[in-house]
Amino acid sequence: MDFDPASLVFADSGAAVPVRASTILPAVRENIELVTSDGLRLVGELAMPSDGVVAATLITFHPLPTHGGFMDSHVYKKASYRLPALAGIAVLRFNTRGTTSPRGTSEGKFDGGIGEKADVAAAVDFAVRRGLANRWLVGWSFGTELVLKYGALDPVAAQIEGAVLLSPPLHHAEAIDLDAWAAFGKPLTVLVPELDDYLRPEEARTRFARVPQAKVIGVDGAKHLWVGEKYAARALNLIVSTVLGAPVELDTEWEGPVAAPVAAAATN
Repeated sequence: MDFDPASLVFADSGAAVPVRASTILPAVRENIELVTSDGLRLVGELAMPSDGVVAATLITFHPLPTHGGFMDSHVYKKASYRLPALAGIAVLRFNTRGTTSPRGTSEGKFDGGIGEKADVAAAVDFAVRRGLANRWLVGWSFGTELVLKYGALDPVAAQIEGAVLLSPPLHHAEAIDLDAWAAFGKPLTVLVPELDDYLRPEEARTRFARVPQAKVIGVDGAKHLWVGEKYAARALNLIVSTVLGAPVELDTEWEGPVAAPVAAAATN
């Protein structure tokens, strides 16, 4: 069943409330569809600041769908819940081809990162056509492979300001892709969990050394999936600091209306 963000019910307690994992702050949310160059319809959601003023835009690419990754993977879901209200940031989430979430199922089938090149281009094209400002690619795990392989190539390269990577495994992205980013020259921030299953900070610094502008940040105690509010919040702070160009610590309390997810939206 498709989840409709209009079904969220907001209420104001009249007092400050802690921002928890399931706290949904106000935003203008809409279900969207992206159309790829090979004719597939991909389902997603766009969450915009309520006042319509967009300081930056996150175009997100989720972890491996064959291992449970989708647009609702928890860091991205929390980004959509919080960042429009706390930082004026628009968050575009979608399911790559063949991926299912409570929002629905994108057409096509998983193609190991090859056909997904068209998915990357479709997402960026959507953000451009909507006039969303200060566009950044954000990849997580498998999503980092898509960002590294296609983000520095036209038509995407000309339409973005840079990228943020969470837990890059560097399984499919190769030296040629890193070299393309080096030549591209735009910012690349790499968030590497201290206890990652695939690539840890020391090795990440060595492998990303061929990208002079890459900033590798090791995150103490974190694991590949950023489980735990402490680590998800740290990831969001670092993402926001990158795209806004200054250190940011997001508020952990909110005064105003909030909503809790309905059962369909609560799925991790």
